[in-house]
Parts: sequence; C-alpha cells; structure tokens
Amino acid sequence: MELLPAAHAWRAEVTATPGEAGPAAPAGQAARRGGDVSRLEAVLLALFAGIYVSDYQAATQWYARLLGGEPSFIPNDTEAVWELGEHRSIYINVRPEDAGHSVVTIFVDDLDERVAGTAERGIEPAKQETYGNGVRKVVYRDPDGNEIGFGGAPSVSSRPGKA
Repeated sequence: MELLPAAHAWRAEVTATPGEAGPAAPAGQAARRGGDVSRLEAVLLALFAGIYVSDYQAATQWYARLLGGEPSFIPNDTEAVWELGEHRSIYINVRPEDAGHSVVTIFVDDLDERVAGTAERGIEPAKQETYGNGVRKVVYRDPDGNEIGFGGAPSVSSRPGKA
C-alpha cells in the first residue's frame, strides 16, 4: 500500500502572482495578501502535523499510548506516522536539536472518552482549560515537552438549556 505519496498528494495552483491585477474575488470571498484567491484551485489537502523528538523509541511508545494505537506506518528509521483521519496525520521525527518546541491541537468529538482512554493507558493531562464559550482543551506533554492538546465542544451539561 502506498500511503506516504497519497498522504502528500495535495496541490494548489495560483494563476495570479502577488501584485498582478486580476478580477475581483467573488462576493463574500475576502482577498488575501499575496494575490487574488478567486483563482486558487485546491485539488486535495492533506495535513501532516510534525513533532520533533529526541528519542525515537520513547516517543513512539508514548504517542502509541496517547493516541491509542501503534503507528499507521513507519516511513524510515527516524519517523513514525499515526493517521488520525482521512488525509490527517500526526508524525514524530527525530531531531534532538528541535525537540520540545512543537504545539499541536486536535479537535475531537469525543473529548471525555479520549481523556478517559488516555488515562487508562497511563498518561494524565498536564492541564485542562475551558474557554468562555465552553470549548474545552486538554493538554498533554510528551517526554521532550512538546504540547499535544485535544479540544472538544462544550460538555453536554454546560450547554445552554441542558442539565
């Protein structure tokens, strides 16, 4: 199975260059710095969120416990990839000089179940936050100090009109 090329299969074509005059963006579509987005064609977008680590074995074991399973694939001896959803992956890469500086947040629809499952696998959150709108975030820190957060919608009990 050819996972890596498919996971990197994204492209966007921009026919306008920065500063080039072109037709106005369609109603409701804001123009962005760097060119006219009305001529931007997105064919497929894949997200690979990378996390630099110092110790491959320790990180692979920790992320397997955090994410609830072994890597989806291992492209080489310094990387491991977990596919979180179609065309959405998180990966570790051994780069000791950059380890500990990554911040990744993954929004899930089952936050409470995920936190409970992660605790059962021996990993407790470093902190938990609830924002003014009720959105919640649970933060974990890997052995290098990288921040991996899981966000979720307000809990049912905190939603307006719910007990």
